Formats: sequence, C-alpha cells, structure tokens
Amino acid sequence: MAVPVFCNSCFCEPRNPTPLFSLTSCGHVFCEICLQKGKKDECLVCRTACRTLVLSKQISPDIQSLFMGVDVLCKKYSKEILQVSEFQEKHRKHLLTYHKQKIAKLEESLKRVTQQMQKLQCMKPPEKTTPLPFSSTSKNPLSIPSRKQNVYSSYSLHSSRPSTSEMMEAMEIDPVPSPMRKV
Repeated sequence: MAVPVFCNSCFCEPRNPTPLFSLTSCGHVFCEICLQKGKKDECLVCRTACRTLVLSKQISPDIQSLFMGVDVLCKKYSKEILQVSEFQEKHRKHLLTYHKQKIAKLEESLKRVTQQMQKLQCMKPPEKTTPLPFSSTSKNPLSIPSRKQNVYSSYSLHSSRPSTSEMMEAMEIDPVPSPMRKV
C-alpha cells in the first residue's frame, strides 16, 4: 500500500481534479494552493530556506520510493540485494578457489623440498670429529710444539680434512723414549 500523500499545511489529499503537490528539500509536502500562499523558497512548516520539486511520475526513482509502501520497497530491494549478494558470493568463491590452489602448490613445493632435504641428509656421511691434539702441558708422551698447534687448529676451520701426509709433516716426534713406553 502506498503512503498517502497530503499537504503538510492544509492536510488535503490528492483528488479530482488533482492539485499539484510539491516536495521541499527539507522533507515537507505542500499542495500548489498552500505553496502559493507562502513565501517563495521558504518552507511553510519549518520556515527554513528550501527548494521545491513538483511530484509527478517523471521524478527520480529515489524520490518515488519515498511514497511507496514499505512492503513494495522490501520486495524491490530484496531482489536487488539478492542479486548483489549472489554477485559478491560468486567473486568470493572465485578468490577462495585461487587461494586454495596457491596454498596447495606451496604445500606441494614444501613437501618436495622437505623430501629432498631428507634424501640429502641420508646420503651425507656422518661427520666424524677429529680429536684435538694434546697440548704440551698435558701428560702426553708426545710433545707437540705450540707453533705446530696452529697448523692443526687451522685445519679444523676448513671443511675438508688434511691429508695424512700433511698431518705427518706437521708432527714432530720426540726422539727421547718415554718411561711409559717399552722399547
């Protein structure tokens, strides 16, 4: 049911012959008779400056909706809202599908890299730690001069191990037999 239109000054309703009704920018409705009685560009009810618009079938849908019944508006806008909702849902699903595919690819890449790392760890021989040479102050029967210790310590900084010949060259053997050793 449409909202009844009536003049906010004389409270008359449209009748035959229908007087023209106008809507003010401040939201009041007046018949053409009352509008002519008042001051130009001033509302008869709130006395503020305003503009007027003659009500007809050619006015914008936004203004026409002010005079429609709420039930009609609900049906009209529920259809529009449904269309907007379906449109937005379609695009949300599309975006969600894209992100799911992207996540699946990233998870697959992570799985492959993890498997490659595990294979590399299985192939890599266990690292053997070489014992550090005894210092000259320890109770070792072999005395190693401190200048030669630097040679060994520099080897530990490198990832590759020294060859046996390099180690032999770096070693000095004490020619005096140790009392602990049997000759």
